[in-house]
Amino acid sequence: MMTREELKAAAIDMLDRAYCPYSHFPVGAALECSDGTVFTGCNIENAVYPVGICAERTAVFKAVSEGHTDFVRIVVAGRSDDYCVPCGSCRQVLQEFAPNIEVICLNKEGQELALPLKALLPYGFDNSFLPHEAE
Repeated sequence: MMTREELKAAAIDMLDRAYCPYSHFPVGAALECSDGTVFTGCNIENAVYPVGICAERTAVFKAVSEGHTDFVRIVVAGRSDDYCVPCGSCRQVLQEFAPNIEVICLNKEGQELALPLKALLPYGFDNSFLPHEAE
């Protein structure tokens, strides 16, 4: 298992890998699974804006593609004065796999704001809202 500081450092390290020629807003993420495995991600933009991907979803999709869906915490790092918080799409993706995940948001100074996902997405949509066939 990584320490909290090591996980934060892993997210910060991803800032330099971000591909953000349009927004110039790099974001790095480090996602920790319950077994201690860590997946990192960065935002990757595209000239067709909607097809880019956020750092958080990059990390989640890498983890899921490797068979991991048991997430316990994620660090989201940015270079802004304020804390770098996940966008709505990323919050929903985290809700799908880890509604009780701890989200650690960093600012450019490395200061943190740690919140449960439920504080960021209090009425998250999940499969309980979908129609189910009678059993």
